[in-house]
Amino acid sequence: MTNDHPQSPPRPGNEPPVAPRSESEPPSRSRSPFDSDTFTAATFVTVGRGPYLALAASWLLSRAGMLLLLVRDDLGIGGVGREVALYQHWYGKFADGTFPPGDVTWQYPPGAGLVIMSPGILPWLTYFQAFVTLTLLADAVVTLALARADSARLTHGAWIWVCGLPLLLHLPLARYDVQTTALAVLALLALSARSTAAHQLGGALAGIGAMVKVWPALALIGTPRGRTSREAWTAAAVTALALLATLALFFSESLGFLRQQGSRGIQIESLGGTALALARATGAWPGRVEFRYGAFEYMGPYVSSLGHLALLLTVIAFGWLLLWRLRARRWTPATPLDAALAAVLLFTVTSRVISPQYMIWLLGLAAVCLTSRRTVMAPVALLLLPAAALSSLAYPVLYLDVVTGTATGLTVMLLRNALLLAAALLAARRLWTSTVTDVPAET
Repeated sequence: MTNDHPQSPPRPGNEPPVAPRSESEPPSRSRSPFDSDTFTAATFVTVGRGPYLALAASWLLSRAGMLLLLVRDDLGIGGVGREVALYQHWYGKFADGTFPPGDVTWQYPPGAGLVIMSPGILPWLTYFQAFVTLTLLADAVVTLALARADSARLTHGAWIWVCGLPLLLHLPLARYDVQTTALAVLALLALSARSTAAHQLGGALAGIGAMVKVWPALALIGTPRGRTSREAWTAAAVTALALLATLALFFSESLGFLRQQGSRGIQIESLGGTALALARATGAWPGRVEFRYGAFEYMGPYVSSLGHLALLLTVIAFGWLLLWRLRARRWTPATPLDAALAAVLLFTVTSRVISPQYMIWLLGLAAVCLTSRRTVMAPVALLLLPAAALSSLAYPVLYLDVVTGTATGLTVMLLRNALLLAAALLAARRLWTSTVTDVPAET
């Protein structure tokens, strides 16, 4: 006979008869509301809603603060919202049927034009208001997607995004990187499903993201070998080519961005820029800072060589990722997520340019990783939080110190870039040891 109440076992040979419970009979108040027999939709509403309400309240309060900072836009050097005015200028060019011709500040793949044009779907708002509204909508979509992925226990993924993004102050609301990050986040979450349709959707989203800002293509670097990779990569290639062909059909100069990208120098916020700033501070390098291609860059001896070295390191990073794919023997549900974060970190630290909005990408990918209990990137995610805070100190709060190379500005950039470099190396090591070597990385 089955004992339904082990806390009060019946005496052998003297079992009282058990009356069948009516379906309308309420569950015993002495039992836990999480008991499998008594856990109902009503108890979920009363017990499980708390974390979601806290998450929603945190999102609303933090985004309200970010909006207030953007409206004032006088923190530090100020003028963070001026980037949206540049987007509006490009919007006028798209209305004429062309990508910005000969504009050295246009350095983005043609898919970025779709994001720049998107505020036109809200004609009752100004361009600035519509852009910020759509950015907040993309932010909310990311938050909701992460919370749904966390639904089993509401892990730290959604919280990393909700609490990490405000560390960048109001900058995320005045850049289109939140929309780009949303494409990568949704792609990775779709790839985590088992169906062919989900894999194709994830690949398509990654393909669109690649046409918007290149780096979301790295969301596919960790897809398991075999059917999943074929489905996702094929969908990404078809979607990207179809989008490119469509934009080339309706707009001229769709590939003009390649000319501007090839001429970029060493931005002052990159790792190479920090090395030049140190050399300049010690008197070992006589270079200067100039505003070029929409950013402050270093000019002088060895800058070209350092730029070539950065490109070489990017190629080496890509080669390492290919070697990892060939050598990897263990795939967990978290591996595609972990690989995407590691890949973007490696490409970030080897880049000639590390704009502050790059941190939006990294926070989004770290948040996706933390939706899985199998992730090995938790320590990496923790390193990214102070790196984000230091990035907002570098721009806009102390940007004049960074440009002029004062001790304060140099210290901020040294700390921020040291954290990014440590995060990249740690991510690569943990990805390798968790999938290639015999001993998985500690979690």
